[in-house]
Amino acid sequence: MKNLKKIPTKQLEKFSNIFTQLGLVLVLFVVYISLEHKTEEKTVAVIGDRSSDIVYIEPDRILEFVKEVKVTVKPQAQQPQIFIPDEIKKVDNDVPETIIDIPKEVPVIVNSDDIIEVDIPNDEPIIEDVPFINIEEAPVFKGCEGLSKKENKLCFDKKMKQFVQRNFDAGLANELGLHSGIHKIQTQFLIDEKGNVVDIKIRAPHKQLENETQRLINKLPKFTPGKQQNRTVRVRYTLPISFSVE
Repeated sequence: MKNLKKIPTKQLEKFSNIFTQLGLVLVLFVVYISLEHKTEEKTVAVIGDRSSDIVYIEPDRILEFVKEVKVTVKPQAQQPQIFIPDEIKKVDNDVPETIIDIPKEVPVIVNSDDIIEVDIPNDEPIIEDVPFINIEEAPVFKGCEGLSKKENKLCFDKKMKQFVQRNFDAGLANELGLHSGIHKIQTQFLIDEKGNVVDIKIRAPHKQLENETQRLINKLPKFTPGKQQNRTVRVRYTLPISFSVE
């Protein structure tokens, strides 16, 4: 095998430094061109705004979009209004008389010797219930002392109305979810010979309203008892309670 001599012009190792310098110059030229290059400005039209303003956005600027949260205010439930009729109408409580035919019986003959006499004391009072509207001397509410008979009745009704408005929990109607409109509670009770409230009768559209009315009546103060023909009697009082739900 022949030993060929290397040709000096074909020895590329001698030109490596030249190639390196040329490559470095080329890289520096590319970097210079990149730095001198100018970026064109962009324009964005604002949709929905008819103004002629133009928004310029820089290339390296980050846009943040914030969604506005709409706050809804829940309307507060209105407090039900309680009102009591100023006048209490007199109701005709007369019940038609029913006549029942009783068959005739044979009379029983009693021997006079078999009759026993019993002494009944005359000082024992007879208990009767008199409606408030017919009472001669109405029971006296605390704070109505020393008035005439007519003024005492007016003062009694006024004090009773104020007592209901101050002590009845009207907000309970909203919690029960009753339909809008006017609701009524029928209440009736007796003021006995000692001035205590007894025999309470309540009719309400909801059990909780009935319990609230019972609690209200139990808080009534002790009254001075009413009189009929200068005799202490039991007085029946009707208390209608009405309230409105919006």
